[in-house]
Amino acid sequence: MSQKKIFLVFIAISTVSLLLHHGGHLSWTMEALHLGCPALRSHPAPGLKPKHTNVAFLKTHKTASTTMQNLLFRFAECNNLTVALPVQACSHQFCYPRSFTSHFVHPHTLPPNIVTSHMRFNKAEMQRLMPNNTIYVTILREPASMFESLFSYYNQYCQSFKRVPNGSLEAFLEEPWRYYRPDEKDSMYARNTLTFDLGGDKDRPATDVAYARGFLAEVDRVFSLVMIAEYFDESLVLLRHLLSWDLDDILYVKLNMRTPSSKRSLTPGLPSKIRAWNSLDARLYNHFNASLWRQLSALGPACVAREVKLLRRAQERLMKSCFGGRMPLLRSAAQIKNKDLRPWQPSGKVDIVGYDLPVNLSRGFSSQAQELCLKLIMPEVQYTRVLLRTQSLRYRRGYQLRPAQQSRPLQQPVRTAPPRHLQVQRGKLPAPASGTGSTSTSKPAAGTQGRTTKLGPKSSQTQASLTQK
Repeated sequence: MSQKKIFLVFIAISTVSLLLHHGGHLSWTMEALHLGCPALRSHPAPGLKPKHTNVAFLKTHKTASTTMQNLLFRFAECNNLTVALPVQACSHQFCYPRSFTSHFVHPHTLPPNIVTSHMRFNKAEMQRLMPNNTIYVTILREPASMFESLFSYYNQYCQSFKRVPNGSLEAFLEEPWRYYRPDEKDSMYARNTLTFDLGGDKDRPATDVAYARGFLAEVDRVFSLVMIAEYFDESLVLLRHLLSWDLDDILYVKLNMRTPSSKRSLTPGLPSKIRAWNSLDARLYNHFNASLWRQLSALGPACVAREVKLLRRAQERLMKSCFGGRMPLLRSAAQIKNKDLRPWQPSGKVDIVGYDLPVNLSRGFSSQAQELCLKLIMPEVQYTRVLLRTQSLRYRRGYQLRPAQQSRPLQQPVRTAPPRHLQVQRGKLPAPASGTGSTSTSKPAAGTQGRTTKLGPKSSQTQASLTQK
């Protein structure tokens, strides 16, 4: 047998041995390899390429970003990473809608690996906070469905919406300038919200094509991946490849959803009016939706379809494990007995639903498995509070162990040299609109007070064991 054949046999045996060692991923990996997916061959099993752990996720509004945030929170805990969290004065957001600054970050959550709470993006400040090799990700949603959700969700907070007679979306879109005030509190929910969240000028005229093109180009330079809410699973496949993560790292349950009765169906003609009123957001969505599909095409439609199928199959196994062998039922906040799992309600006119765990979950489940199931469905406000407590305890322990001369709060040095990575380059996004206000509509702590389960970091193998049940 030639040396080349011996070498190939050795490689084959080593690969199979490694796959068997990671039995939970065997079927998933082998199915992908059977399709000949080139991107999977470079790392056919976890461990061959280190997972990328420095991630900045810009959490946009009403885009499935809460589901994505929960995924990142759990990944951070599984891998003992630090998540940047807001100071208490900012509640669970980084003092949105004020432009982000590192002063909004709780000192017990420095230096961070991951940031994922709501903010108005400020690239220079993010570069000061995050490691040089951070990968930047965000998510967009089709403007018409997103605006309907914003109008419903913030109807009792945004003055531009509140002054509309009978809360009529049709009336607002008929004469938006009659109700909209660019400089008043919470006006960012009423026009080009995605553009505002990304640090852009929400009120730049649609005729300013040069600004729109420059803004799109800058977002393209900064963010390695712009996910699309309508193709969430496909976006997760791209994310998994970008970060060299495993299947178990991208499992999720949909969070922060409205009941069907809280949603409005858009009458013919309304979507085009919404897109015209939110012209910058429409440009963003069109550009990055096309970009997403180019990336998916490069990965291979068959490979993407197979990974999506395997992802959904693993999610179903995980959810059935957590909910007593059946898929969970959505419940109103009043029906959820565990206060830690009650989602925040924006108003009496909108019902945000969540989940409750079976009362007999502890039977046959380890404490780590119970914790995973709880975190999987925990709403944003409560999970942020639990994570801050956990990281503060870890910080205090580390503080006590440090020598006296080093016992100071951790601070990130201000960088004066450009970062090494290519995802973010120096310079500023186009100037934001002035006078956008400095107060935010924070989800109040009231209504979520009460017993909060004390939880600690869990084993990274717990989730894998649950999905195999």
